[in-house]
Amino acid sequence: MDTLPCQGCKGLCCGPVPVTERELKKIQKKVASMPRKIREELENQPRFFGTCIFYDLEKDQCGIHAVRPEICRMFGFHKDLVCFRKPELATKEKATLKEAPVGYLSIDITWKSFQ
Repeated sequence: MDTLPCQGCKGLCCGPVPVTERELKKIQKKVASMPRKIREELENQPRFFGTCIFYDLEKDQCGIHAVRPEICRMFGFHKDLVCFRKPELATKEKATLKEAPVGYLSIDITWKSFQ
């Protein structure tokens, strides 16, 4: 399977990110288990407006990749979630989430939500 060319995008495609209650609980566990230094480095990074709070600009990757939301897993592979650098991968029909979101990372859910 082809992969997305995410390196170099600086998270421009990452946000705002809708999250479900189940996803939020997984993210909360991940954040709680992060070493304090790593969490603080991630939390204090300047980001483009609307970019997901967990996008690590310094490493140019998702800071919670193992527990990233379903929408992030779908991105680039559905016709309504096209990657501008590799649009040919978007062959699946419109993406539909299995559960309704409880909020959006970087808008309703911020680092303050995890303190």
